[in-house]
Amino acid sequence: MVTLAPPAAHPVKVERHDVPALRHHTNTGVRAVQTYRETAGGLYVSRPFVGHPRVRHWQAHLLPALNLVVCRYDFHGEREHDYHLDVADIWQEGAVWVVRDLYLDLLVHDGLMAEIVDTDELLAARAAGYLTEPEMHHAVAMAHRTLSGLARARYDLQAWLAGQGLWLEWAQDRPAGVAEV
Repeated sequence: MVTLAPPAAHPVKVERHDVPALRHHTNTGVRAVQTYRETAGGLYVSRPFVGHPRVRHWQAHLLPALNLVVCRYDFHGEREHDYHLDVADIWQEGAVWVVRDLYLDLLVHDGLMAEIVDTDELLAARAAGYLTEPEMHHAVAMAHRTLSGLARARYDLQAWLAGQGLWLEWAQDRPAGVAEV
């Protein structure tokens, strides 16, 4: 039997979306944003991933009422999944949107399946004291609520969101100005 070492714990990632400045502040730096658009459910964001080995462009919808950031990546190669959902706390501070990532993610293969990933990161963060017990339970509850909803909608993300009164609009798979490499 092979025993894998647990992942190293890292502090909770907090990102800031400065809408007026068109800037996305992450734990790895500040990046220019192509589009911010407020929607009925939250905030839409679109930006290129410059120099990334797997991803060329990213689109996301920040949905505070669902504790989710719904992401669509434009990969350099074959699409790895249709949607990547981050379980997160999301709020506004004036014109800046703040996302506090709660470690758990869901990968959605639209119409086929969805899975919860990064449970090991959540547990390592809890053990290191980066999350409280209630925060960990909140993240698990949000992830399982989302996975159950997706299962009832036959893993159709838009159908599940429509049941929540939301419809997400996306730019084309390969945004204008992003060349095929």
